[in-house]
Amino acid sequence: MSPHFVSFSHNGQPGYGLHTGDGVIDLSRANPQYPSLRDVIEAGALKEVFLQGAGRANDHALDQIQLEMPIPNPGKILCVGVNFPDRNAEYKDGSAQPKHMSLFPRFASSFTGHDRPLIRPPENHTLDYEGEIAVVIGKGGRRIKPEYAYDHIAALTLCNEGTIRDWVRHAKFNVTQGKNWDNSGAMGPWLVPFTNPAQLDAARIVTRVNGEVRQDDTLDRMMFPVREEIAYISTFTTLNPGDIIVTGTPTGAGARFDPPRYLVPGDVVEITVEGIGTLRNTVQDEVL
Repeated sequence: MSPHFVSFSHNGQPGYGLHTGDGVIDLSRANPQYPSLRDVIEAGALKEVFLQGAGRANDHALDQIQLEMPIPNPGKILCVGVNFPDRNAEYKDGSAQPKHMSLFPRFASSFTGHDRPLIRPPENHTLDYEGEIAVVIGKGGRRIKPEYAYDHIAALTLCNEGTIRDWVRHAKFNVTQGKNWDNSGAMGPWLVPFTNPAQLDAARIVTRVNGEVRQDDTLDRMMFPVREEIAYISTFTTLNPGDIIVTGTPTGAGARFDPPRYLVPGDVVEITVEGIGTLRNTVQDEVL
């Protein structure tokens, strides 16, 4: 089984380590030269720190920690929009597959960790889910060729790219407002090292809300595959270790039902990709 690297907080202090299924092995205390998993990735040291923890007993029980987004301090988070053919058709505007991918940024503050609530703000209740795979860059580069793109990936995680739908419609060509409400999305539960192209090429995303399957598709149907995403993005901006690309969500988000099926407090959203895991979050209203 692949190592499961997590970022966590314990008694208010940040750390990182290995998730064992029933606890966490703390790797951060023995590696002050790597303050976070981003620093571990930048140093190419995932294998090094994994070997330090292999066979060790847990340092913390799961009920003693909170899981954070796996890379708590990414340099850039770039998301690919409308990247499945059925998603393009959902817009019912008669448009063909676009020539270039849609991109938008997200801030780290808009994400929470596994088993923590997505927050619905009082200003608007159109909180929606989007199940996606996120790739974490391990080797930086500019103008990366598609055939070498996978060489630049360090690890994979899951993303619920939670969105306040009404706020993505506030401007003609801008979705940034609706995509960046604090704690409206989630990443996790952990990082899985990327070692085999099949981890992406054969990946299947399933999103469930309260146990009901809402999204179910495979990455091989994406209009812009991950190799192309890395190549295109790195054309205009340098990708650095710890940067994150959120690769696109299948059809089936709540906004596309008639009537829409937005998330409400008490809902449970689970995003599963075999070989990576399941990202689980509840929903609650913001406490003012």
